[in-house]
Amino acid sequence: MSNCWESFNRSREIIDKKRHQLFKPSRIASIVTRKMSADNVDKKGEPIEKLLIIGSGPAGHTAAIYAARASLQPLMYEGMMAGGVAAGGQLTTTTEVENFPGFPEGINGYDLMNKMRDQSIRWGTRVVTETIKKVDFSVHPFLAWPEDADKPIKALSVILSTGATAKRLNIKGEETYWNKGISACAVCDGALPIFRNKHLLVVGGGDTAAEEATFLTHYASKVSLLVRRDVFRASKAMQERVRTNPKIEIVWNTVAEEALGEERLSKVRVKDTVSGESRFIDASGLFYAIGHTPNTTFLDGQITLDETGYVVTGPHGTTTNVEGVFAAGDVQDKIYRQAITAAGSGCMAALEAERWLQHHTEAKL
Repeated sequence: MSNCWESFNRSREIIDKKRHQLFKPSRIASIVTRKMSADNVDKKGEPIEKLLIIGSGPAGHTAAIYAARASLQPLMYEGMMAGGVAAGGQLTTTTEVENFPGFPEGINGYDLMNKMRDQSIRWGTRVVTETIKKVDFSVHPFLAWPEDADKPIKALSVILSTGATAKRLNIKGEETYWNKGISACAVCDGALPIFRNKHLLVVGGGDTAAEEATFLTHYASKVSLLVRRDVFRASKAMQERVRTNPKIEIVWNTVAEEALGEERLSKVRVKDTVSGESRFIDASGLFYAIGHTPNTTFLDGQITLDETGYVVTGPHGTTTNVEGVFAAGDVQDKIYRQAITAAGSGCMAALEAERWLQHHTEAKL
């Protein structure tokens, strides 16, 4: 366990160091800040939002709840199948959520997101089910264009909560058995009853795959790690941990091709990448550990991103390189990627946005 935490802390220190190097706040907003009238309209009489939230999920809705209670009258564009996922984010594709506080019996992920959305609306958040396709953060108020709209939304501050989408293999049977044996989050789903004392498969050869395979050994009878090549991409320390764990089998030169079963996954067809031969492996779980894609393409280089596309935020906060623009949730978090941590960062973003508005505009808040 101590080795696991040492690896975790090393990863966090590396990312914090990179954030310090990349985080260089711009002076755009402070230089261009205009004095806004109390009714928040520009010289042409067009409305200006105090706070625009782009995205939803636990981060976006928590930000909305806090912002609405602070009388910021937030406007949320929750997205329409942005990143290939319904409004509400990754949780809408999860059946049972057992590790979110307040639900001792667990709760369906889709239901949890609906409750968060209802709470946002109850406190006055205006929610629009459309996707923001383009932004302009070089001017202030900031501009954001919804899909199929020629006229932009103007906003004094923005919170980005567009999340990150888990990469999939798109194998045959994947859609059928998604959340019925196939998952992209071992930490989220590994402890579910359907996986306990069962043979589980993990796909991947990097640190994430090694960590998730190790995590699953706490619940599985056996874990087989399917590695496409004959070498790991994982760090030496993680490789050693996997090799020495008696419950982990490394299956080299192997890729998953098809998921099969009845009501739930029961076997996976795999192929040897060297010989080309296929065979079946009996397994009750197939976990993808091949990474995530942060939904940041629409930012078009205006916000500083790290080498893998995640928004770089200030140390211990949610500020970005553009003053007045904040980021929360999985769009800026490559370490934890949990609903509860996303919600926490959403709270932070709302509080930071409120304070920023108080100091940078004359609008009545």
